[in-house]
Amino acid sequence: MRYFIKFAYNGKNYFGFQIQPNAISIQETLDKALSLLLKQKIEIVGAGRTDSGVHAKEMYAHFDYDGEIDSKYWTKKLNSYLPNDIVIFDFIQVDDEAHARFDATSRTYEYYIHSYKDVFNQDGSWYFSKELDIDKMNKACDLLFKHIDFECFSKVNTDVHTFNCIITKAYWIQKENQLIFTIKADRFLRNMVRAIVGTMINIGLGKISIDDFEKIIESKNRSKAGFSVPAHGLYLVKVNYPYFEANF
Repeated sequence: MRYFIKFAYNGKNYFGFQIQPNAISIQETLDKALSLLLKQKIEIVGAGRTDSGVHAKEMYAHFDYDGEIDSKYWTKKLNSYLPNDIVIFDFIQVDDEAHARFDATSRTYEYYIHSYKDVFNQDGSWYFSKELDIDKMNKACDLLFKHIDFECFSKVNTDVHTFNCIITKAYWIQKENQLIFTIKADRFLRNMVRAIVGTMINIGLGKISIDDFEKIIESKNRSKAGFSVPAHGLYLVKVNYPYFEANF
């Protein structure tokens, strides 16, 4: 039978979601825990591949298991075994063809910035004290809806077949000293959100104009875009599936 797990993690101590040689990952940690507790080799397939240091408030993965899983029991058991920076919310039995990555219809990320030195939030938000023009940054967001090719914000030498993404939501909000960027799309390229945020920071500082921002997108050249902001301020906050819409 195929199951989805719904979970979250603090990415500080991990080199991203995906398994890689000689570095600890979320995927490896979950594979080992599930295999040990379920007494069967388990290999999960995640909804995405968050980079090193990136967090997830909501993430899904699927795996196959020869037996029935009681969600309440195994959620509690797995959480008691996993490290404190990974939490399981639910096990959901799904159709045998359901796929955590390919069936996702959209993903939503948030990036957090704080404008004063906050010793209690330094691991989950980026400290940036310079004043930013939020109105201009939001005007730049509107340009993202006009384009689908975002190669200029992608990590170079990536193995994707297309740089096309359909962005359906993008905006900045200010909550006291916290600045939050939200972006939703059908898919994201590697490093895409952090590069968009870094480029918009340059708009907010007055270093580039909104017209320059559109020219950067049209250039398809990563070197023309802005810097990538640090990973620890980025969160995957929502993954949508057509068969979960009514329940989650």
